[in-house]
Amino acid sequence: MPTGPRYAVVFAPEVTTHLRAIERKYHAFLRKEIHLRLAFEPDRPTRNRKPLDIPAPYGAQWELRLGPRNRFRVFYEVVQGPRAVKIVAIGVKDRVVLRIGLEEFRQ
Repeated sequence: MPTGPRYAVVFAPEVTTHLRAIERKYHAFLRKEIHLRLAFEPDRPTRNRKPLDIPAPYGAQWELRLGPRNRFRVFYEVVQGPRAVKIVAIGVKDRVVLRIGLEEFRQ
C-alpha cells in the first residue's frame, strides 16, 4: 500500500463528453485505474506517467497512459494547495492520432 498523503481526484465537466466517445465497457476500468494510479504521488514520473511540454491538450501538465496496449490517455494537472488531481481530458491513442471526444490531434 502506498504511503504519504492521498490526493483527491476531480473530473472536469468536459470529461463526461470525452467518455462518450469511448466504448462504455471501459468506463469503470478507467475510473478505477485513474483513482488507483493518481491518488498517491501523481507528480512522480513513471513509465506510464509523464510530465508534458506546454502547450499540451487542454492545458494539461501530466499524461497517464493505461489500458490495453496503453491506448488510453488521461491528461491531468496536480493542484498542491488542496492536494487534488484534476482530470482535464481522456482520449484514445491510435497510432499517430489522439482522439479526445470529437477532436483529433495528430503527432
